[in-house]
Amino acid sequence: MASYKALYGRQCRSPIRLFDVGDTKLLGLDLVQDDIEKVKIIRERIISTQNRQKSYVDNQHQELEFMVRDKVFLKVSPMKRVMRFGKKGKLSLRYIGPFEILEKISAVAYRLALLLELSSIHLVFHVSMLRKYLYDPSHVIEAQGIQIAPDLSYEEVPVAILDRQVKKLWSKEITSVKVL
Repeated sequence: MASYKALYGRQCRSPIRLFDVGDTKLLGLDLVQDDIEKVKIIRERIISTQNRQKSYVDNQHQELEFMVRDKVFLKVSPMKRVMRFGKKGKLSLRYIGPFEILEKISAVAYRLALLLELSSIHLVFHVSMLRKYLYDPSHVIEAQGIQIAPDLSYEEVPVAILDRQVKKLWSKEITSVKVL
């Protein structure tokens, strides 16, 4: 099977062979053998590329597995320019919790014991959404009333106006407001 057909599931519509000027003397069996050699070279390069990419992934990949009754953090969806849990940008929370694992559904799915405030969210999460919680006695967890949407996003509500500025341009004035 040609490499193009192996990759895309259909025949290539252009000829595999690339001819140079004066190189069209090959006919019959020589042409077929030359094309077969080119297909072998293409397959070897595809396999070597796949192996290289797999080695990159294997170096950074770590298998996560949790036990029942372990504590884990839950990942909050990252969105640019959205204020989450009182902080905006790179200081905003990436994970909330810790939550206890109630049940191991499969090797990559876990059921968590969420707070009542998060009752609208499905209880089963993929392992990529979880992070292990290492117990620290000095760690104090604050319970806050947080409303999280089903897509794990958070909406901020303005509390007070802290500062107001008016910037004057040539033909207009622009008002800026700093909101808490």
